Amino acid sequence: MSLSVKTRAERFVATLRHCQVLGLTVESAQDNVLIMRLPYSEQIVGNPVTGTVHGGSLTTLMDTACGTAVFSSLPGFELCPTLDLRMDYMKAATPNRDLFAEARVTRVASSVVFTECEVFQGEERDLVAKCAATFMRIGENMTPPEFRALIEHGDDVTTTGAAQ
Repeated sequence: MSLSVKTRAERFVATLRHCQVLGLTVESAQDNVLIMRLPYSEQIVGNPVTGTVHGGSLTTLMDTACGTAVFSSLPGFELCPTLDLRMDYMKAATPNRDLFAEARVTRVASSVVFTECEVFQGEERDLVAKCAATFMRIGENMTPPEFRALIEHGDDVTTTGAAQ
């Protein structure tokens, strides 16, 4: 069965509990590029007086967007843990506005995948933060069969303990 890049990305994100809690969604996904949305909510606020988004929310968004771009762009079903993530905060996010992360796979090597990501708000793409991240390739054979089935078949598969 051949899944589209977007379907692979959406099914991957659906298996991650933190994505469900935060409401992360895949807006678009093509070969090596993915856009993910983090809706503004009280759960991601770091300063309740100003409504400013917590830096951990931005880190989670970028790490998840980059990791999802890696997973959905590699052939097969290869989970790749984060090796390194270096962030630059450009400015505070504007309260009450959703955040978007555009993650791009820039190089796939035999043991490492390189990515970069920008977080922005609005159609004007107001830059909030950016990062460079690397992911370790551990091989398709290290992906649990239950997880692979969940991605391949979506909600049609009953599994226990898959990627929770």
